[in-house]
Amino acid sequence: MSVERAGGGSLSAQVEEAERRLKQLAEVAAEAERRAEAEIRALEADLERERANTDQVREGLRLAHEQELEREREAKDRTIAEAEKRLGEIEAQAEAAERRVEEAAARASAAEQAVEDERTRARESAAAWLRQQLESIRREAEGR
Repeated sequence: MSVERAGGGSLSAQVEEAERRLKQLAEVAAEAERRAEAEIRALEADLERERANTDQVREGLRLAHEQELEREREAKDRTIAEAEKRLGEIEAQAEAAERRVEEAAARASAAEQAVEDERTRARESAAAWLRQQLESIRREAEGR
């Protein structure tokens, strides 16, 4: 027993030292685990913030893209409306030009008819004058 006491005291001191060291290592391990858990929570929070930020950016881009598409659709619709309006104006001008051409053709036809009528009257007048001249010559010839 004395050996035990002598050795035991030393063994007991070693056990106490080992228990103390084990307790100290357990505390260090627990502190490391708490830090690791805190770091994991912080990383998870960062990840969630980044996901939320990414979602927000994605939604912003989607909305911007939708707005751009809408602006392009509106611009296209305005361009089509302007083109249709211009086409209507051109068609109206073409119809007016066709009417003017028809009116000019009618006036030309009337003028040609008037010229033809005048020629006919002139021929008839000339024929009547020639008949009168011929009649006058016959009377003169009969009178001699």
